[in-house]
Amino acid sequence: MNNVVSLPLPAAVAAAPTAHPPRIALLGTGNVGGAFVARCDALRAAGVPLPAFAWLSNSRALDPCVDGVPGLALERLRAAPPHPGPWSPWVEAESLRRGDILVDASASDLVAGWHGEWLARGIHVVTANKLGAGADGERARAVARAQQEGGACYGDAATVGAGLPLLRSIRDLRAGGDRIHAIAGMLSGSLAWLFDRYDGRRPFSGFVRQARDAGYTEPDPREDLSGEDVRRKLLILARAAGIALEAREVAVESLLTPALAAASHDAVDAALGDLDAPLRARYAAACKRSAKLGFIARLQCNDDGGVRATVGPEALDGADPLAAGAGTDNRVAIWSDRYCDQPLLIQGPGAGAGVTAAALVDDLLRIVAGR
Repeated sequence: MNNVVSLPLPAAVAAAPTAHPPRIALLGTGNVGGAFVARCDALRAAGVPLPAFAWLSNSRALDPCVDGVPGLALERLRAAPPHPGPWSPWVEAESLRRGDILVDASASDLVAGWHGEWLARGIHVVTANKLGAGADGERARAVARAQQEGGACYGDAATVGAGLPLLRSIRDLRAGGDRIHAIAGMLSGSLAWLFDRYDGRRPFSGFVRQARDAGYTEPDPREDLSGEDVRRKLLILARAAGIALEAREVAVESLLTPALAAASHDAVDAALGDLDAPLRARYAAACKRSAKLGFIARLQCNDDGGVRATVGPEALDGADPLAAGAGTDNRVAIWSDRYCDQPLLIQGPGAGAGVTAAALVDDLLRIVAGR
């Protein structure tokens, strides 16, 4: 099974030769980008052959890694002054050639908007950025078209489940003639951790701060608490299942209060206390039913061809297949023709720079190996 999307190609495109060894280019030098570089260094030290880095970049600067040590390039980039003018990932990617591998470890909408352009040029894209296939439908369709035009691969295992075999399982089921009827899951490792730790006695806001400081949430935890990240992941899963779902068709119940949603960046920490009373009430109501709180994404394909998609907090009873997860685990249930009475369950760690970077490297290795 393979997370790298590789669609059937026209013969001329598929046979287009690569005249040089592939190189790696990294966009994004935050926690995930740093963990990706560290994992590549560890594999090289263990004797695993990997392509050389063409360059590493963030929104401040580009480092050509002329010394061949990406870890040092990473340090230089993190210390670099801000970019002196308008920054464009396209300008930096101009140096790449057919067969090179661009790794997007950013969360940038600007960068994700170029995925299709790079693929059409025959540049492979490996991404943890959900704004490529998890944004509007036209962008996702452009990514799929570009793979056929350019003969390149799109490695997206890190976009959902931090490398768990979710996307490749759904794609393999479809390739075998199966039809997906429903998907439900805890798709956010940070929210899974929060609801697993929350006990109704200590403030929920305190757990949010812990999760942020541990790197489970984004630096601004509202990106997780809003449910938008989970919406994008559900869109990616739905599209992998062959369902042309649009963002507006997913009903999202955010955990944010209006005041917290509107708070300035500097005021977010002080405003987190707005979460405490609503979550305490939810927890108490769930306890009365002997249920467990979770932040759940659901996709249901109806017999009439309609689709219902929701994202938000739910009280799960003990018999629910999603109720058994713990910690940062993502737990996903898939119902299909094959798995109609009991769903296929996939579970494992779904948060953290390490597991996300490992998924990026796995896709990178598959592309290098031609799988």
